[in-house]
Amino acid sequence: MSAYNYDESRLTIKDFPEGEKPRERLLKYGAESLTDAELIAIIIRIGNRNETAVDLSQRLLKGKNGLQGLRFLLEASIEELSNIKGIGPAKTAQIKAALEIGKRLFSTKQKEQYAISCPDDVAHLLMSEMRYLDKEHLKVVLLNMKNQVLSIEDVSVGSLNSSIVHPREVFKTAIRRSSGSVILVHNHPSGDPAPSVEDIKVTKRLVESGELLGIPVLDHIIIGDGKFISLKEKDLI
Repeated sequence: MSAYNYDESRLTIKDFPEGEKPRERLLKYGAESLTDAELIAIIIRIGNRNETAVDLSQRLLKGKNGLQGLRFLLEASIEELSNIKGIGPAKTAQIKAALEIGKRLFSTKQKEQYAISCPDDVAHLLMSEMRYLDKEHLKVVLLNMKNQVLSIEDVSVGSLNSSIVHPREVFKTAIRRSSGSVILVHNHPSGDPAPSVEDIKVTKRLVESGELLGIPVLDHIIIGDGKFISLKEKDLI
């Protein structure tokens, strides 16, 4: 017997009263008006005998192992999601496909000629890509003389420290691309973007290196879970 067998008498979104159906509300008011659970319910479409699709989605978003919400759905393995009662492989595939589309949309967003005028612009560009990473990733945003993005380069993976983050790795592409300036960006997997002592130490070293090379480091943005900190705004560089 399949591990995913359960009562086939299921509650669908069609069973909702008119005006309360997530799909109809999305069409009338826009996707931004729906909760995470309602958006997931539209994706999985059906619940089970005891739960509507929204109820099932709410339970799913409670997560496990310390993770919850959309972050849990993103990081959970296919096997882990499939083994949740009421989900199974078909719904898992639908959820994972929808999340992957979202990731690809943001990762392929046009970055060329994207002008940076403030820390919010950097966060807007990279928040969705970096907020859920389970390890620290350091990236460098290369800018031309008009503060337009030339490219975004990966520098290192792992906790920031001066032995791992070498100025050579940070500036080699900047030199090759004749960058006018750079912005450093890294994430904190804990979700808290507060800078550590080592973050500040590494940043100051890279700022000094940039001054010697004539490629100023304009800022260092630390990405958390839906929030960020600019070391420039905090007067830490």
